[in-house]
Amino acid sequence: MIKRENYLAKLRLLKNQDLIKVITGIRRSGKSTILELFKNELLKSGVKKSNIIFINFEERENLHLTSWTALYDEIVKKANKKENYYIFLDEIQMVENFEKMVNSLFVKKNIDLYITGSNALLLSGELSTLLTGRYITINVTTYSFAEYREAFCKEANTDKLFRQYINTSHFPEAVNLSQTAPELVNDYIRNIYDTVINKDISQRYKLRVSYNLKRVIDFVFNSVGSPVSASNIAATLNKNSDKNISHNTIKNYLDYLCQSFVLYRAKRYDVKGKELLTTNDKFYLVDLGLRQISFENKFDSDLGHKLENVVYFELLRRGGEIFIGKNKDKEIDFMVQKNNNEREYYQVAYTVSDEKTLNREIQAFKNINDNYPKYLLTLDFDNSSVNGIKRINIIDWLLE
Repeated sequence: MIKRENYLAKLRLLKNQDLIKVITGIRRSGKSTILELFKNELLKSGVKKSNIIFINFEERENLHLTSWTALYDEIVKKANKKENYYIFLDEIQMVENFEKMVNSLFVKKNIDLYITGSNALLLSGELSTLLTGRYITINVTTYSFAEYREAFCKEANTDKLFRQYINTSHFPEAVNLSQTAPELVNDYIRNIYDTVINKDISQRYKLRVSYNLKRVIDFVFNSVGSPVSASNIAATLNKNSDKNISHNTIKNYLDYLCQSFVLYRAKRYDVKGKELLTTNDKFYLVDLGLRQISFENKFDSDLGHKLENVVYFELLRRGGEIFIGKNKDKEIDFMVQKNNNEREYYQVAYTVSDEKTLNREIQAFKNINDNYPKYLLTLDFDNSSVNGIKRINIIDWLLE
């Protein structure tokens, strides 16, 4: 089992802090496994088994607890007021009125509460109002390249492994299947895709799994790393179709895909004007293997955008708010606003082995004089600096 140290380290820091720990992410990204690993660490540290309550609401035997009052009563009955308890509630959104239950448990000082959910709306509405400033979110994605390499520890050729990584799925179980029953991987990914589209989108928002929804999904999956808007998607899809789709419908679909953690949105930021722009966001796909469900994903095709997708999620794991930088008429692939008020800039390219391509990439940084670090990530093996811009091999960077 891959330990997912990045997430466990955060949970260790948050242990016994007066905050609700909210672990979010797409279905089957490993949230439950991370909680299990953390639970095992608690047991090894001396916490009694009876002082850990772990409930997964996707398990049949726990369906009777999906009423918030029944769940609350069950937990309070088991939790002795004179001892400390660790409560793990997995896929909490399946509990009716779970916000009331979470708020009721939070006020009990002998309870350290951890909850997971597969929809960003977990933290909207009443819960966010009730718990403002009293929770912290950990977003779980599919395997990073470092975790993926750990899963394939017998493969000595890191370059070959990386090429495999950017062309296949990183869902933990898909990675396991690829080593034992590779012929089942696509079936497994399709099951995740169908579950997210049917349960987390169609049922939640009372939609039919329509032809238009599929068209939007196909379009945006095929446009990973390209600037898009609801308007230009509508213009493209309506051009050669007798089934028109409105700008507002497309906007809703994009929001639903982001709320279900299928897509992640990066907004554009004007570096010189110091303002957030409202048009032409970019969207990144939580797992590149999902492209195989939507359209033909040829091995080693569209490598530039795949690399950009990989870099986006690695930056997300390392912390900070990620934007697409606009520098006059140039675009910076990523501008990361760090929590310590520092900033980093990144350009991503497959190769800059010829001088013309190198000059084009570094032009995006021209006249940015704020002295924050600037990086050019490529698959080249040249790690030199150019005009203060640090060139780094993407694989080296991912394994730092």
